[in-house]
Amino acid sequence: MVELRLDEIAARAAGRIIQGNPSSVFQAFNIDSRLSQRGELFFAIVAKRDGHTFIPDAARKGAGGAVISREINPVGPGFSLLHVSDTVAALQALARSVLDEGRPRVVGITGSIGKTTTKEFTAGLLSQRFRVLKSEGNFNNRLGLALSLLKFQPGQEIAVLEMGTSAPGEILALTQTAPPDVAVITNINPVHLEFFHTLEAIAQAKKEILDGAKPDGTAVLNGDDERVKEIGGSWKGRRITFGFSGGCDVQASAARKLGADGMAFKLRLENKTEEVRFPFFYEDFLSNLLAAVGACHALSLPFDVIVEGIPRLSPFRGRGRMINLGQGIQLIDDSYNSSPKALEAALRGLASFPAKRRIAVLGDMLELGPEEISFHRQAGKDVVGNIWDLLIAIGPLARHIAEAALAAGLPAAQVRMFSTSEEAAAQISSIVEEGDLILVKGSRGIKTELLVERLENDFKES
Repeated sequence: MVELRLDEIAARAAGRIIQGNPSSVFQAFNIDSRLSQRGELFFAIVAKRDGHTFIPDAARKGAGGAVISREINPVGPGFSLLHVSDTVAALQALARSVLDEGRPRVVGITGSIGKTTTKEFTAGLLSQRFRVLKSEGNFNNRLGLALSLLKFQPGQEIAVLEMGTSAPGEILALTQTAPPDVAVITNINPVHLEFFHTLEAIAQAKKEILDGAKPDGTAVLNGDDERVKEIGGSWKGRRITFGFSGGCDVQASAARKLGADGMAFKLRLENKTEEVRFPFFYEDFLSNLLAAVGACHALSLPFDVIVEGIPRLSPFRGRGRMINLGQGIQLIDDSYNSSPKALEAALRGLASFPAKRRIAVLGDMLELGPEEISFHRQAGKDVVGNIWDLLIAIGPLARHIAEAALAAGLPAAQVRMFSTSEEAAAQISSIVEEGDLILVKGSRGIKTELLVERLENDFKES
């Protein structure tokens, strides 16, 4: 864990101590007073809400000090205060100083879909031989990445960091805090169209990870994605491609589904080939795995170690994890997020699973811009086309999923609509029957994880 004295933090963040002992040591750093813990240093971020107003809350929970950019009311004599001109810039500068001091190699991962999954796979495989720091959850913006770096521990050799964007220039700014030695682009797909109105604009935003990578670094690129290949065309350094086509450096072929046990496939890396069992059943996750293998290869992880590590990768909460609820009921927890392509892949990928009934619990897909209704209507057609028996639609946009499913022939008795996840969670357990397969998927803002929690609690008790 990072240990920094207040005067060291002041020097690194270009700040001025206005209260507190300069030799006070801080090991934890935070921007959310709801998560404050004893002894931390709280950064008062000014965004939609002014973090300065939450400093008393952080202090009551035991925070030892705060980084501020304006005057505040007195907190208490034992509470450290460090004044800076910009708290976000100070947080980023402090994180960059920690990275520079520790000097881990950096894997930066971006793309429209699969960033978090690729990050988890990459960190899992690398952890067999290296001490690895990874981004927490989907901490992929300027604040989340900086907070992740401030959890760096001495001796960690590699930092695997997710890099996301909702506006031009954001990924480039992230690379200024953590320049990648390995830059991974998973794919370019229609997400965040509320902020980027075309796929070309999304592609250019993702290209920023290459623009900010170290000149002697390696680009790991999706060799099956035409837009990724296009934006990677100007990269002058080492290049590793991944995909299912023959020309890729990392290639998967002959994939076989093994039901709840995942799948098996042939992995080829340059001139080596091995059959591997992969304990995940979403086909799209296989592309994420290939990206991770490419990143590991870029860092010289041996092929045999990669092959040995793949079957040991563990499903993670909210990302397609299968939960057995008893009574033959299988719950697919994919509640972490949703997008048109990822939802279509989930509906298609689970269609062949044996079950008495297949229940699709689908929440709104957010940040899709002007075409959001058409994307949701297509999802309704996919529900019917992949022969799902019951649709539970949650949220105002998901209503269009339900309407399209009804128009495509799903009987009205097999469609339920709810305004919120709280409403749906109150009834979900009464809908489920023995032998059902249940997919729960929706964007973060819809909170479909509430249904997963309710089902786990109710059937665990029964």
